[in-house]
Amino acid sequence: MDGHFVWDIDPVLFSAGGFAVRYYSLCWLAAFASCYYVMRSIFRREGLSTDNLEALLVYVFLGTFIGARLGHCLFYETHYYLSHPWRIVLPLYERADGSWGFGFMGLASHGAAVGIVAALILYARRYRFPMWDLLDKLGVVAPLGGAFIRLGNFFNSEIIGAPTDGPWAVVFSRVDPLPRHPAQLYEALGYFIAFAVVYALYRRRRTKVSSGFFFGLSILLIFGLRFAVEFVKEVQEPFEIYLRDTFSMDMGQLLSIPFIIAGAAVMAARRKPRAAGL
Repeated sequence: MDGHFVWDIDPVLFSAGGFAVRYYSLCWLAAFASCYYVMRSIFRREGLSTDNLEALLVYVFLGTFIGARLGHCLFYETHYYLSHPWRIVLPLYERADGSWGFGFMGLASHGAAVGIVAALILYARRYRFPMWDLLDKLGVVAPLGGAFIRLGNFFNSEIIGAPTDGPWAVVFSRVDPLPRHPAQLYEALGYFIAFAVVYALYRRRRTKVSSGFFFGLSILLIFGLRFAVEFVKEVQEPFEIYLRDTFSMDMGQLLSIPFIIAGAAVMAARRKPRAAGL
């Protein structure tokens, strides 16, 4: 542990009775608040009405949460949740000491991405908003939201990296005494950079390509980065050890591949200048 940064912060900011405020929850709020603020500024700059933005926030929140929860339950702990389906929606989880806590443990970003897209399609139909244009705007802010979520994972000392002797290593003392890659911070920093890149390109070249191009770019950057950082992460579930031994990839990487392909395909299909009215 000598010379390495020790992370031992309590993930609970404060509690009163059975109610607890966690840093992770605050990071989720920061994710949605920051995305909403940037989205509103984009709408105003383009002369679009912001009357239904609050509804969009609700759609995206529900899509994110439902998709993330189902993604984790179906991809990472399939057998358990198929045997205990009520625990998918029951906001209770069992601690290591056998006691019970309130809340949901287990959210998957790949499921969240699917849930968000589904929510946007429903929103676009309900409010008659051009779907590709809406996807573009969400693509701009999505990396920003992802960055705050990964900061929340850091506060929770979860999704930790593999052991390393590098001077940048962090000891997550609530997990073990080993210096590890701060994988959550790698992703958070990468997502902040991705947001800056997509946002800048969107402002400068929005009219040079068809709607949807920046959505594809965002998906490509988010899941390309996720794929790369997985190489320095610990597996989240035991079955992923078999995946690494067999395919040299874990579940997060296998699930990222279709998103990377889809992002590149959308960029290729929407790279030409938009036609009038699109």
